[in-house]
Amino acid sequence: MMNRVEILKKSAINAVIGILLTFPITVIKVNTIDQEITWRWYMMGLVGAVVLIISFFWIRQQERQNSGSTFKFNESKLGLKYHSIMSKPGVTKSVLGSAVLLIVLIPFITTPYTTSIITSALIYIILGLGLNIVVGLGGLLNLGYAAFFGVGAYTYAILNMNFGVGFWLALPLGGIASALFGAIVGLPVLRLKGDYLAIVTLGFGEMTRIFTENSDKLTRGASGIANIPKPTFFGHAFGYFGSTRYIYLIAVALVIIIIFIVWRMENSRVGRSWVAMREDDIACESMGIDLTQSKMTLFIISSAIAGVAGVLFAAKNTFINPQSFTVWESIMILCIVVLGGKGSVRGVILGALILILLPEYLRAFQQYRMLIFGFLLIVMMVFRPGGIIQNVRKIYKIEGEPTNE
Repeated sequence: MMNRVEILKKSAINAVIGILLTFPITVIKVNTIDQEITWRWYMMGLVGAVVLIISFFWIRQQERQNSGSTFKFNESKLGLKYHSIMSKPGVTKSVLGSAVLLIVLIPFITTPYTTSIITSALIYIILGLGLNIVVGLGGLLNLGYAAFFGVGAYTYAILNMNFGVGFWLALPLGGIASALFGAIVGLPVLRLKGDYLAIVTLGFGEMTRIFTENSDKLTRGASGIANIPKPTFFGHAFGYFGSTRYIYLIAVALVIIIIFIVWRMENSRVGRSWVAMREDDIACESMGIDLTQSKMTLFIISSAIAGVAGVLFAAKNTFINPQSFTVWESIMILCIVVLGGKGSVRGVILGALILILLPEYLRAFQQYRMLIFGFLLIVMMVFRPGGIIQNVRKIYKIEGEPTNE
């Protein structure tokens, strides 16, 4: 096992290599208008320091894993203190009550800009919960999830543009349309898994985006659809501030409903079959579980949740175009699931809040926010590869002594 001096030397070598590889991009800044070259030598030191720190902690973590002395958050003093506080009578109810009160008061004590950002985070929480069913519970990699998101959004936009359908009627219709599309996608990919499944779902996602870009009569092509109406309250339309608060409250209600649905599905017979399929699909099938039906149910429910989020997204922004549903959106939603913790509802919520809110509040560091963001992701993956809040495997215990009759 290497000591700290050896780890530091190896990290310094990695830092030098990182500086050489990024030198033309980070240090040299070319102004083509004035034909001037600016040498940003401070960037060389910044890149070297970041690579040095990341390499040091990465190598030390690998050495600890090889020696069997890895860091475990749940066994730390902070984790034990947290569980001891939360286990006291009344503490959990007080925390939940305070959280609910704060969530309801947010749109009334913050600016419309802050409320709009938090609403976007809530939409991505819904998307993360939907993808978490496929990735976290079913163990299937879906890289085209933004396509189902787009189907829901375009369903509301097209129905309203052509038939004047309102938000509340389009909300279930968007979920149904995405569920049908999920069934269509699920049929040819039922026998695939791993990288093959990821490639096929990625292809379906790109096919959907290209179709919306080239279908001028139906989706207005790359120009998109504008003037999508915001939701009303029994026919009453709100102003800008009122509609921002109203959409926020709708998003909160949808998040609560979908969390309840996911929780019920996870603890049902179907949910346990998904987990069994994730662990070992061959053993799962040998126990009598129909993998075809389980996978189809996965795709349909997950797609329906994405469709609902798409309708809410279209109503919030009042404008959509194909660039809102690219493969990068799918990757962002997947990162939310992986960062928060696959299979963990609380992890998905925390991951969405971090990935959506953090870049917005780092706009003051416009040039460096992605560097900071990437550094935090790498550090987290080194120390918490299972996500920030890892899913806890449930243990079912049968009470009572067996009787012989």
